[in-house]
Amino acid sequence: MQKQSPNNRPKNLNLFTIKLPINALVSILHRASGVALFLLLPFMLSLLQQSLISATGYQAVSQMFNHAFVKLLLIACSWAFFHHFYAGIRHLLQDVHWMTTLQKSRFTGRVVLILVGLSVVLFAWSIF
Repeated sequence: MQKQSPNNRPKNLNLFTIKLPINALVSILHRASGVALFLLLPFMLSLLQQSLISATGYQAVSQMFNHAFVKLLLIACSWAFFHHFYAGIRHLLQDVHWMTTLQKSRFTGRVVLILVGLSVVLFAWSIF
């Protein structure tokens, strides 16, 4: 009889079949939104600089923001901002030991996702 080593266990490499708890989902999305915001920062700062250099630069940037595709990109960026903001507040509150039980943590995870959805919808409604 051959002894089975721990490395021969079956592996599930399909990430779409893994059911994540809401706490893990909110935490992973918090990190992903932080990375997205960090990577967008140089582009947004260059747009700000261009808009502040001259009146023609400002008009060029404002015309760019009137295109529908750019507005969709702004909505995606707003998702990253709002999720990182609300999930960050949630993490800060958990760091001070507020709402640390599993039930309360699941509830605040749902609240974060609902607030993000509402904020993105309101932002999208305001720019279109």
